[in-house]
Amino acid sequence: MVSKWIKVCELEDVPENNIKKFSVGDFDIVLANYGEGLRAFPPVCPHMREPLDVSGLLDQGILTCGKHVWQWDLRECTKASSMTEENLLFYELKEENGDIFVDVSEQLSYAWEEEEELDDDDFFG
Repeated sequence: MVSKWIKVCELEDVPENNIKKFSVGDFDIVLANYGEGLRAFPPVCPHMREPLDVSGLLDQGILTCGKHVWQWDLRECTKASSMTEENLLFYELKEENGDIFVDVSEQLSYAWEEEEELDDDDFFG
């Protein structure tokens, strides 16, 4: 697939330890500034579609979804908790002269459970 880089914002638009949603054509992405860099990913939790720009908490590189406390280490792009069942999907990004570009050649999305099964986790009984 051919890369499609678009300018999303300037680095200063996403302060350290903040999460911000941006529209990139026909879909949205979230940029997270975790202090050591930026990550770009779909705007919802892979668990139950919770909007991470609203309920996500970012502290010391760990992103936590406020709905069911799933956690990801943005420094390593890995799950940060044993109860987190699925990793985030990440877009490739780059910074050039303070501008943030993201490869949006394809929209990343998660394979969710059927609606009636959404809250039927073993973890929550």
